[in-house]
Amino acid sequence: MRVLLTGHQGYLGTVMAPVLAAAGHEVVGLDAGLFADCVLGPTPADPRGHRVDLRDVTAEHVAGVDAVIHLAALSNDPLGSLAPELTYDINHHASVRLARLARDAGVRRFLYASTCSVYGAAGGDDLVGEDAPLRPVTPYAESKVRVEDDLHALADGDFTPVFMRNATAFGYSPRLRADIVLNNLVGHALLSGEVLVLSDGTPWRPLVHAADIARAFTAALTAPREAVHDRAFNIGSEINNVTVAEIAEQVAEAVSGSKVVITGETGADPRSYRVDFSRFRAAVPGFDCEWTVKQGALELADAYRKHGLTREDFDRRFTRLAVLRAASGAGAVDDTLRWRG
Repeated sequence: MRVLLTGHQGYLGTVMAPVLAAAGHEVVGLDAGLFADCVLGPTPADPRGHRVDLRDVTAEHVAGVDAVIHLAALSNDPLGSLAPELTYDINHHASVRLARLARDAGVRRFLYASTCSVYGAAGGDDLVGEDAPLRPVTPYAESKVRVEDDLHALADGDFTPVFMRNATAFGYSPRLRADIVLNNLVGHALLSGEVLVLSDGTPWRPLVHAADIARAFTAALTAPREAVHDRAFNIGSEINNVTVAEIAEQVAEAVSGSKVVITGETGADPRSYRVDFSRFRAAVPGFDCEWTVKQGALELADAYRKHGLTREDFDRRFTRLAVLRAASGAGAVDDTLRWRG
């Protein structure tokens, strides 16, 4: 199958591309390249692809493609809140435009990287399934809800959108992100000796390893149409439904000599939810996540040590908001996050 993978030079895309290739698919990448240089360790071997802003995609980019895996987005809550109008422009409008172009070009399957943060203010200890009310509390999560709604309207007998609501990702990727919870806490533990939690530690978080996300998308790509057509799936594992305080304890165990420090200075986080992941396992028999939070913490600590993670890189090169601010300050991108020239 010929697969267009948007965001192939991002945190998840860099992990997913070789998994797809190993499954026998021809991978074509599409990425603006904003984070292509955010590499920890050897530079990854990317698939051939297009260096293009998502807002500038044309019919030519989807011609001859069997399926689209759409990861590209402004990728977290702080970034989305900084520039909500850009979040809706890129994450929502450009995503729906890509889907329309794909459908018109004869693409049959469109896997959309949504997020469990659409349940944002669910609260409570009950497991949240895909049919639960959506309560996004950030522009990032709201943009994901809007795209799901618009893709649902595009579904027909020839075009199958699938909404992959990923739990919060963790784990090593050659294009690292340090601004997601487990990756961040392991980095702080290694660099400072403290597992620093700014909230009160009580919110629930569902976590999933980047490699398990890649495996899930690969499985959904070839699953029977009737099993996945126009459906939402939570991607993760119930064993990785943990509180932020529990994540911190796992990190302290993985990083010898570190200690948990919960300051509570940011108070209670309204984003709290435990998630039911059984629907995807039922739709795609044989799939289950392989990585636990503890295994991920150990993997990250080993990778950080091996590749010589520094405080400057941790704070600047591997934090999405800092990267974009630096690019803007240097005049490399304009106010709309487009490359100058």
